[in-house]
Formats: sequence, structure tokens, C-alpha cells
Amino acid sequence: MRSLLACFGLALLLSATARAEYPGDQFDLRFWKLTLPLDANQDGKVDEIGVRALQEYTHPDFFYLDENGFLVFAAPNKAQTTSGSSNTRSELRQMLRGRNTKIGTHDPKNNFSLKAHRGSKNFADVGGQMEATLKVLHVARNAKNENKKPAFSVVVGQIHADKDQDVINSGKGFGWGNEPIKIYYKKWPGHDTGSVFWTYERNLAKDNPDRTDIAYPVWGNTWENPEDPGASGIALGQWFNYNINVYRNTMYLTFRTTDPSKNVIYEIDLSNNVDAYGKVDDKDHPKGYSGDALYFKAGAYNQCSTRDEAGMWYAACAGTGDWETDEANGDYTAVAFRRIQITGSVNPKQR
Repeated sequence: MRSLLACFGLALLLSATARAEYPGDQFDLRFWKLTLPLDANQDGKVDEIGVRALQEYTHPDFFYLDENGFLVFAAPNKAQTTSGSSNTRSELRQMLRGRNTKIGTHDPKNNFSLKAHRGSKNFADVGGQMEATLKVLHVARNAKNENKKPAFSVVVGQIHADKDQDVINSGKGFGWGNEPIKIYYKKWPGHDTGSVFWTYERNLAKDNPDRTDIAYPVWGNTWENPEDPGASGIALGQWFNYNINVYRNTMYLTFRTTDPSKNVIYEIDLSNNVDAYGKVDDKDHPKGYSGDALYFKAGAYNQCSTRDEAGMWYAACAGTGDWETDEANGDYTAVAFRRIQITGSVNPKQR
């Protein structure tokens, strides 16, 4: 295992700060595209910045380098969203094809799979690894439905399964676009610290009542607990590191802070229905995510939806749609990254 100093990589980043103009000058963005909480061309769709354009792209509010050379992602509560979500985001999506636009976004050559996938040889890679060092700067603090789980939270990293109607129509039980991992930071107003936890979504159809996110604690509480995590939590502005290593069929997770005694590890086989505690989940898909195309995401995926409806996801958070107003009122989320790196998977036994 690498040293904590190597994981946090501060010295190299600070030495380059003065030369950096775009995030692409400081971070390797050759295999990412960016989704922003904007509709600048007013086509009714969320704006995306492709791989080629991203190398010399910055946005003064939502995607920029701060004075220390850290990459800031910000997303107001009320703004343009993707068609499948009521939550805004400033977030990177892994593009294994790089600049080769002859390969479609949903093509296997632009995604990775588990070893258990019958067509694994057709994918860009089997498994993969993402590591990030970050601090959460702000989470939205005004929610009408404050007892709904996503209130006051942001997702800072995830693996997403590709939503593919052809795969759904095949009847093999995959292609729904669920998430085997989302890494959350949640801080209730008035608390000195927040909680970091991750969730696994049962890989079931959207209309299946058993399709839900199962939360696993890292530091502090999980999302349903309103108690102050105190010293066990993570404060705003406090650095932490996560590593998601999908090797063959197993997802190995490592969470680190500057205090090694607080490091947390998990592992879960994504090709079956055994949970991260080693218990069979009879309600999950028996083959997990073994039939899906997968990709990494990282940034600030704001979980404070402004919608006020039935259902756990709609926290009815405040927001006007005017960035200056919402920023002043605290109706946004922001995250700063010191490191984001994607590589091939690593056999954890050979580290």
C-alpha cells in the first residue's frame, strides 16, 4: 500500500499551481467528459463538455482551479439536471475511448465490465480503479423535508452501470443503470462534522419495490441518523481519500484520512448477491452487476433536490435558480479535489 503522503500527493500539485490556467493543466482529464448544471445553449438539455474541449475548459462558478490549484466542483440546488435525475451536478464521467468519437458513449469499448460478464473481452477493460483525495467545502443547508435521507448531502464518487434499453429488452436482467457504489458526504446544519458513507444499490428494475440503496458507514453515521457524529465524523474542509479498485469481480474499497488509525476498508463481490458483510441478500439480483457495462464518476453530485413530492429522494431543498442568490443563501454544494486518478485494476494481494 502506498504511503499516505503519496496518496495525498500535495507537493507535486502545489509546485505546479502557478502555471495552471485550466483544470486540464493540473489534472489528467484525457479520459473524462464533464456534466454541468447549465443549459447555456438553451436546448432543454444539461450541458456536457466532451473530452477534447475539456482539456482547455474552465467555468468560474462550477468547475475551476482555486488559488491553491485544487479542482473545485460546485452545483446549486436549483439548476438544469440530466433527464433521469432531479439533482444537479458538476461531475466527470469516465470515457475510456478518450478522443475516439467513432466509439459510442454506450459502446462496450467505452466502458468496463466484471470478469463474470459473458462478453467481457469486448469491453475496454475488465475492472478498473479510481482514487481521489478531496475535501467537501459546502453542502446545502436548507431543506423542507429534512428527514429524507439525501438532504444535506453530496455524492463525491461513484460507479454507474450503463442504462441500455436493448439490454433491458433482452430479458437477461441487466441494463437498468443502477449504481454499485455511491460515496456520500452528509452534514446536518448545526453539526460540527459530517458523515462519510457509501451505498450499494440492489441491481433491480426501477419499478421493483426492493430496488434500494444499502448504506455502509465509513466515518460518522449513515444517512438516516440525525445524531451529531462528533469526533468520529469529517468536518467541512477536512481532507480524505478514497480508492475504488474493481479487480475481476470484486470491489475493494479503502478510505483514508491523515490519521491512519481511522482508515476503513470493505470488499464486495459485484457478481453475486452477497453483501459487504458477507451475508446473502435474497432481495438482490443473484448475479449482481455481472451483465452490465460500468464506468466511474467523480465530482459534486448534489443530493438536495428542490422537488417536493412523495418518495425518499425529494428533500424540497431551497433554491431560486440564480447562482449568486443561491450561493449567498447556502443553497448549493461544493467539493475541492487535490487528486483524481483512474487506472487499471490492481490485484490487492500484489500491492
